[in-house]
Amino acid sequence: MGEVPTSHDLLVGKRVVVTAAAGTGIGSAVAQRCLEEGASVLISDIHERRLGETADRLAETTGARPHTALCNVTVEDDVQALVASAAEAMGGVDVWMNNAGLGGDVDLVDMTDEQWSSVLGVTLDGTMRCTRAALRHMIDAGIKGAIVNNASVVGWRAQAGQCHYAAAKAGVMALTRCSAIEAAPHGININAVAPSIAMHPFLEKVSDADLLEELSSREAFGRAASPVEVANVMVFLASGLASYMTGEVVSVSSQHP
Repeated sequence: MGEVPTSHDLLVGKRVVVTAAAGTGIGSAVAQRCLEEGASVLISDIHERRLGETADRLAETTGARPHTALCNVTVEDDVQALVASAAEAMGGVDVWMNNAGLGGDVDLVDMTDEQWSSVLGVTLDGTMRCTRAALRHMIDAGIKGAIVNNASVVGWRAQAGQCHYAAAKAGVMALTRCSAIEAAPHGININAVAPSIAMHPFLEKVSDADLLEELSSREAFGRAASPVEVANVMVFLASGLASYMTGEVVSVSSQHP
C-alpha cells in the first residue's frame, strides 16, 4: 500500500519542475519520486518556510537536495521567474509537473464570486499559465519534453459542494487535451492524472473527517490512495515509457459506482 517501487532510473538526465510541492501531499511525493528516478528537481511553492522544510526532508530521504523557488501560479511574473530560476539552476526544463490547486466545499447557492474565482484562478488559470510558460521554454530551446497536469475524478463525477473545483478540474482536462495537440509537432507530451482521493496530513487537517471516510469507503480497495501512488503514475507519464501518450487523462482511482 503506497510503497515506493525500486528505482529504474526512469528520469536520469531529466530536469524537472514541480509546482506546489511543499508539505506532505502529491507535489512533494512527485518530487521525491523524480529524485529517486535520477532527475534534477526544482520544487516551487507559495509558502517559503514549508518549501525549505520540504527541501530539507527530501534531501534527507533521497540524498539529493532539490532546488527551490517561490512562486504564486496566479501571478504571471512569478511564473516567468520560475522558468528563469529553473533555467539558471538546471540549465533548462525537460519535465514540468503542474500540481498547484485550490479546493473548497460550498454549495453553489451559497458560493460567492470570490470563492469561484479563487479556485479557478489557482487550479485552472494557474495550470494554464504554467503550461504556457513551460511550452514556450521547451519550444524555444528545442526540448522534446513532457508536461503532466494534476486533474481530479471530480472533473468527470458529480459531488455536492464542488461546483467550482469540479469545473476547474474539468477545465484542466480540456486544457490537457487541446494543448497536447498543439505541442505534438514539437515532440512534447502533455498528459494528466485524475486522482480520486489521496490521503495526507494536510488534507485530513482541512477536510471533514466523515466525508473523507465516506469517500475512502467508496474505493474498491476500501482506502484512499497515498500521495506516492499518484506520484508513481505522474512519473510514468513523464518518462520515456509514455512516449506515445499525449492528451490523455489517466484515472488514479479504484472508485466503483
